[in-house]
Amino acid sequence: MPVRSEGDRLVRAVICTPGDEYLGVTDTAAHHIGTVADRDETLRQYGALKAALETFGCEVIDLHELSGHPNSVFTRDTAVCSHSGFVQVRMGLATRRGEEEWMAACLASHGVRCSGGIAAPGTVEGGDVILAGDVAFIGRSGRTNEEGIRQMAEILRGEGREVRVAAVPAPFLHIGGAMSLVAPRRVLACRGVFPEGFFRGFDTLEIECGHYTSGNVICLGDGEIIADAVNSGAIAALESYKLTVHHLDLGEFSKGLGGPTCLILPAERVPSR
Repeated sequence: MPVRSEGDRLVRAVICTPGDEYLGVTDTAAHHIGTVADRDETLRQYGALKAALETFGCEVIDLHELSGHPNSVFTRDTAVCSHSGFVQVRMGLATRRGEEEWMAACLASHGVRCSGGIAAPGTVEGGDVILAGDVAFIGRSGRTNEEGIRQMAEILRGEGREVRVAAVPAPFLHIGGAMSLVAPRRVLACRGVFPEGFFRGFDTLEIECGHYTSGNVICLGDGEIIADAVNSGAIAALESYKLTVHHLDLGEFSKGLGGPTCLILPAERVPSR
């Protein structure tokens, strides 16, 4: 506890119900949101995601949005939960600053200790950190800078992890858009994005990524995955590996430029059965 590997079984996650902040956003450019979502459809899709998590057996911590922060529905970016506690990040998008303290208070209230933090001028968003047991993958992106990577790497190496860093090219916002762990030693990744040897020691399932296909899926554990229903390339590849894929329509969150993993902060995972 909380998270050694994102390929392990998900038993507790933090999510955030979309409300007036996300659904009524006016300055989409400042908040880096593409299009305002439809209220009824967004709530339906969110309910389906929450139900899928709970049906799997994951405890869901469901928060209210942070006032003035439409992106607070994308909880993944607001912290990094590792097996020694959570790291309080520092958001790269200026309009998201303040979400770090909001999530830190939530995690502390649920018994998760703080194991470190990112200080200015460093920036790290949680979508740029993927924990894979003795390895941590970090993305250098427009949201996570060199100083943030230096600080995060120091924390993760202190836990005994090897840190591997790669640049995140457009159109991906975070490394999590181009790769996900789908089992403890198996990675789903977009072909041509990562340097040779980046995934050494892992079974790599490469896919051609484009407008609708990405590496952004939620690993529930025990061979089960949640994917956006439009992500047909990833779904086909995962199902070819005999993994069970739950196809969910999450298009109203794509309007906010977020994928499935963006919507959950894994707070606790345990080794798969």
